[in-house]
Amino acid sequence: MDRQARIEEQLAQVPLFSSLSKKEIRQISQLATPLDEPAGSVLVKEGRIGHEFIIVLEGEIEIRKGDQVIATRGPGSYIGEIALIDHRPRTATVVATTPVSIEVIGQREFAELLIEMPELSQQLLATVARRLADLDAKTDS
Repeated sequence: MDRQARIEEQLAQVPLFSSLSKKEIRQISQLATPLDEPAGSVLVKEGRIGHEFIIVLEGEIEIRKGDQVIATRGPGSYIGEIALIDHRPRTATVVATTPVSIEVIGQREFAELLIEMPELSQQLLATVARRLADLDAKTDS
């Protein structure tokens, strides 16, 4: 299986994209840039302006708010939507805890996807609301 087909297959496993057609998955894979990062890589830095949406295909990441680990996520998870949708600085730092294979979608391409695939928009907005509520709950305790 070639790299493109493997990436499309992995993207189809991402819960966010489960309702999309093969054509839509292909469109996402063509907009995304595949990257492999070693363990310890900082993928996103809290407080910085965000310009990309990141989808984890393989490996594990840790989401940190200050010194506190607030979540660990693996294949099929995604990060970066809050900064892109709400135009606010990154709400957390994200570090690869294992070597990771990720797909990175730039801000302009991400905006195009949301326009072309409204169902994706709705799912992402629900995720944003849930994650912001979780962040508030974790920083209050």
